[in-house]
Amino acid sequence: MQGNQRPGGHKQFPESSWLVHVANKPCTRFSILLCVSLLSLFAYLSSLFQESGVGINSAWRIIEEEFPLNCSSFSNLTRTCPSNYYPPNFQRINQDPFSATSCPHYFHWIHEDLGPWRETGITREMVARANKTANFRLVILNGRAYVETYEKAFQTRDNFTLWGILQLLRRYPGKVPDLDMMFDCVDWPVIRKIDYQGPNATSPPPLFRYCGDHETLDIVFPDWSFWGWPEINIKPWELLRMELKEGNKKVSWQDREPYAFWKGNPDVAEKRMDLLKCNVTDHQEWYARVYAQDWGKESQQGYQQSNLADQCIHRYKIYIEGSAWSVSEKYILACDSVSLLVKPHYYDFFTRSLMPLHHYWPIREEEKCRDIKFAVVWGNIHERKAQAMGKAASNFIIRDLKMDYVYDYMFHLLNEYAKLLNYKPTIPEQAVELCSEAMACPAEGAEKKFMIESMAKGPEYSSPCALPPPFDAPTLASFLRRKANSIMNVELFEQKYWESQGGKQKH
Repeated sequence: MQGNQRPGGHKQFPESSWLVHVANKPCTRFSILLCVSLLSLFAYLSSLFQESGVGINSAWRIIEEEFPLNCSSFSNLTRTCPSNYYPPNFQRINQDPFSATSCPHYFHWIHEDLGPWRETGITREMVARANKTANFRLVILNGRAYVETYEKAFQTRDNFTLWGILQLLRRYPGKVPDLDMMFDCVDWPVIRKIDYQGPNATSPPPLFRYCGDHETLDIVFPDWSFWGWPEINIKPWELLRMELKEGNKKVSWQDREPYAFWKGNPDVAEKRMDLLKCNVTDHQEWYARVYAQDWGKESQQGYQQSNLADQCIHRYKIYIEGSAWSVSEKYILACDSVSLLVKPHYYDFFTRSLMPLHHYWPIREEEKCRDIKFAVVWGNIHERKAQAMGKAASNFIIRDLKMDYVYDYMFHLLNEYAKLLNYKPTIPEQAVELCSEAMACPAEGAEKKFMIESMAKGPEYSSPCALPPPFDAPTLASFLRRKANSIMNVELFEQKYWESQGGKQKH
């Protein structure tokens, strides 16, 4: 990808070379109409730039402009961010003459997550109440970020979450509105619905985090690993996403191991420890190959055995939650393998739009081993259907979860959230200004490497994708009913299978 051009976007050419190309090409009868059309389009583009107050020459210059880190102007002593380095606004954005693409389906959930405050709005007092568990408070004013830290997060979760938001500000300068938000970097959601129900209930505090469930009201936001997870050497998502895409080509689906694979840390949850019972032994065969990951040993060996792009060698891959949701889900879904999802209790920002039997095969938590074996048996008999299911999931991840859309999700979520604030945000007394230089310039090792690799080079020339409207009640009910029916059909199908086998699984 060149500069800030989006994949599949419209490549921009300097107007001089464009005109020369058109003028030098003979306008035969066949080509006259094309020449006139191109000149008309150019005139239209020129008028747009003139109306916006941006000259055509400067417009092309801004599109191609990049903003590398300015570490020379950043002082470790004063921690002062560059004052005039980044553009306060970017006129080209939202003036793209080409219509914005539609956002993926999962953007609908932005409206659902913000629904609890749709009628009341969000007050300063509501935001302040969210600090009980928050790791930091972030205020954005005039395109600049200020953070007040309450408690350091586990590893570098908070650093890379804030880094991601800073890259959003670099990508869409002047377009992220003023806002005031609290962020909790712990896995499990805490704003329980039941605590804010009834005639005398107060409004819930808005609290951002990486996952939610159906009993809580936490606002779901993309997790830190999209910009890298240095502690376990997981690269920034845009790099890893392309490596996974290429890794899928190494072993065709038909040539992969005909078993269900899982590798991870089983110590974080009882359900994962229980999954180890599905492993092959001298006495049973559940068609699962389950491995405990020793991250300490992996670190000593330079993570040679944990390259995610090299793990797409099984026809089936198991996803199972840890203490809550797990960042591993997107890596598993990207493998072209049939994803076997042990019934999740939590969701992140994109997974609610996954459809059973299209993107994944559902596995019951209480019948893990039995369900895994049936899924593998079914898939090895119906290879074409199983392969199509794996491909649907990886297409979803590779196409609909590229970083362009991750940033656009953040952009729309924060814009819709800011609309609900009924006060003017101010900088907290204990807050410090944060910029890319403040984070990346003093960083070292893998943390610095991943920040540089995931840094937004400069403004994005095209508009964010078009946010879909909220679900209407019948559409949402129909979607949820389809998901429930698909899961029920699998359970009934499996029940008939085991009955035909005499009610017993065969080793």
